Amino acid sequence: MRAALALARRGLGTVWPNPAVGCVIVRDGRVVGRGWTQPGGRPHAETEALAMAGAGAQGATVYVTLEPCAHHGKTAPCADALVAAGVSRVVVAVQDPDPRVAGRGIDRLRVAGIPVTEGVLSAEAAELNAGFFLRITTGRPLVTLKLATTLDGRIATHTGESRWITGEQARASSHLLRAESDAIMVGSGTALHDDPDLTCRLPGLVERSPVRVVVDGRLRLPLTSRLVATANDVPTWLLTLEGCDDNRREAYEDAGVDVVEVSAGPDGAIDLELALQALGESGVTRVLVEGGAHLSAALLRAGLVDRLVWFRAPRLMGGDGLPAAVSFGIDHLVQTPHFERVEIRPVGDDVMETYIRL
Repeated sequence: MRAALALARRGLGTVWPNPAVGCVIVRDGRVVGRGWTQPGGRPHAETEALAMAGAGAQGATVYVTLEPCAHHGKTAPCADALVAAGVSRVVVAVQDPDPRVAGRGIDRLRVAGIPVTEGVLSAEAAELNAGFFLRITTGRPLVTLKLATTLDGRIATHTGESRWITGEQARASSHLLRAESDAIMVGSGTALHDDPDLTCRLPGLVERSPVRVVVDGRLRLPLTSRLVATANDVPTWLLTLEGCDDNRREAYEDAGVDVVEVSAGPDGAIDLELALQALGESGVTRVLVEGGAHLSAALLRAGLVDRLVWFRAPRLMGGDGLPAAVSFGIDHLVQTPHFERVEIRPVGDDVMETYIRL
């Protein structure tokens, strides 16, 4: 199952709106087939593994990280394919919460006389597809806030200088996060100040660049920006307030940018919960947020940050530096967003910490 989970991870960022699934088929102590969900969500992992195994699947044990599907889509149900292949046993890490499956795939296998073992490495499998599960159950994608700061939480000097606070290895790790995400999100301030590309620039993974999303309530993003100029090459979405200027919208769309209008919240800014729901409706399951301080604070205030990935450089900047998040209305400790640290590891001279919201 650990091998199947490693295979499943290869699909992160490329298979949405589908889950990233891995499958390993073992017969007589030897791996005869393996597969993972292919880009765009098809073929499924089981289909790939069965194709590799061929006749070797007869009487084999199948390890799959998510319950085999039981519904007809672009392909026949994977549960039926396993039955037809004559496998002798199926080991499933976790059930699929999709109402079209939700235990039906396992039931089909058992009705066909195939023993099914459930719950093997279920926590790891659920975490791998936490974005897919969250989209199915709540309608919005998983939100990971990535921060790169000094030890005292500063993202730039008071003059705005920020390149580079963290080192080369930390930046490479950040790009790997991009490759495993469906979308990368920034606020309009960051887009204006940095004029970023927001692409994955790791060798061999350039094509894994996620959808680029800019939260821009007033459509301030210049038409000459890199994001707009490359929108025909890398999908770029602007989230803005309802009733935006038609001429401005048309100019973005002519450049290849998708403009998505979202209702305002009580403060008059874009309602971020609705914005994330809009991304979920488009199939996005995992969003990586890379700034800036206002967007980070707004998401934290709204309780919409599910994961934190924090790169800390061995530097101190003091109160003159710009904070990772601006004020977001904390008067008492009980109001603070609370996270559990699940991993800490060195990346070059820096430290990478991963947190899950409690």
